[in-house]
Amino acid sequence: MSKVFKLDGAKLYPSLVLLFLFIVLWFILPVPAGVTVQGWHLFIIFVLTILGLIIKPLPMGGMAFTAVAVVVLTKTLTLQMTLSSFSSSIVWLIVSAFLLAKGFIKTGLGSRIAYYFVSILGKNTLGLAYGLTAAEVIFAPLMPSNTARGAGIIYPIVDALTDEYKSKPELGTRKKIGSYLTKLLYQINVLTSAMFLTATAGNPLIVSIAMGQGVEITWGTWALACIVPGLVSLIVLPALLYVIYPPEMKSTPDAPGFARQKLKALGPLSAGERVMLVVFAFLLVLWVFGDKFGIDATSAAITGLAVLLISGVLQWEDVITEKRAWNTFVWMAVLIMLSDQLSKMGITSWFGEKLQRGVSSLSWVNVFILVSLFYFYAHYFFASMTAHISAMYGTFLVVAINAGAPPMFIALFLGVGSSLSAGLTHFGTGTAPVYFGTNFVTTSEWWKIGFIVSVVNLIIWGVVGGAWWKLLGYW
Repeated sequence: MSKVFKLDGAKLYPSLVLLFLFIVLWFILPVPAGVTVQGWHLFIIFVLTILGLIIKPLPMGGMAFTAVAVVVLTKTLTLQMTLSSFSSSIVWLIVSAFLLAKGFIKTGLGSRIAYYFVSILGKNTLGLAYGLTAAEVIFAPLMPSNTARGAGIIYPIVDALTDEYKSKPELGTRKKIGSYLTKLLYQINVLTSAMFLTATAGNPLIVSIAMGQGVEITWGTWALACIVPGLVSLIVLPALLYVIYPPEMKSTPDAPGFARQKLKALGPLSAGERVMLVVFAFLLVLWVFGDKFGIDATSAAITGLAVLLISGVLQWEDVITEKRAWNTFVWMAVLIMLSDQLSKMGITSWFGEKLQRGVSSLSWVNVFILVSLFYFYAHYFFASMTAHISAMYGTFLVVAINAGAPPMFIALFLGVGSSLSAGLTHFGTGTAPVYFGTNFVTTSEWWKIGFIVSVVNLIIWGVVGGAWWKLLGYW
């Protein structure tokens, strides 16, 4: 017997809210002076799309498709203009990186690398933390899903270790080792997301928006800019949390042996893992130096993916069933299209000029500080890095550039802040609910430590990052 169709109120009410706002904004709110009707209508669709990403009447892909339908049906843009970003090299870079990440997980190479670091550094809790941190850094360039590497590879290892040491919330022993590792590795997860262009799905969106303002950021540019302040943060954070949120167990002498047992169970390095290592090294070289040979990051990623398919490490079935990759492909293409068209129609500049009037008497340094802090801590109101970037990055970038801030400097700083700010709350990005849901860290602890870490990160990236970027000539 077929199921009876039943309306879902949880999805229906947010949809009705969006429909009501659409009617009010579209038909009642007057078009501001200095803005075309077409541009204003596109802005309304953009705002409601971002609101939809926040209240979630549909998944992100569903909201993106709805936005495409509205844009086309209202003749705000032509169909060709609406679908233009589906051929964007940035979109295909992130899709390819998702599929490359599947090779890490499928071959077991990810778990092997993580256990290897634990076997070397895991004699005490702090060393264990640095070992898992090192693993996160290695995975980040090829894994644009911070949830996949954090919840899919790192957390299962943390779970195995907390189980080994009987550190469990239900046993009243959460602070033995579990609380420290859980909170730390979430912060490390958002930190590594900031360090590489391909480390999280929102970063290519930042590159696309920045390009609309004449700022070109390549994979190598991003990595070079972030390597020094990123490494300083990676060194500081495990020690910082060890002081402000210390584990009760300081020594873990059995952890290296436990990791070696896991490595033994994995057996010798398989042919697939060897191929994956070669492809990984190949891609890193091309992403850093490929521009000198006329090979861009997307071409390199697609080539690496082809090698994995030809070698049999990945099957075509793996490609077409990787839902996260194709879901990201849809919503990212649509958001890039909306941002790009808003910029071409002058809407982003128009809003930037309006905001600029309020800070016109300030120096670019003061504007940079105000814009950066406001943008960073606005993430308290977002549950998605992508929604945060889409809603605020372009406008704030324009405001700072118009105030005289060096374009590359502010583009990178706001870009890095887009990831780092996700460490503020227990809902800041997809990895957060996974770690928070373990009950190792209370809500008040999560927010308190998140704020402290945010201040430390801003100081490191402002001072160390600022000095490094000065040396690189970005300001």
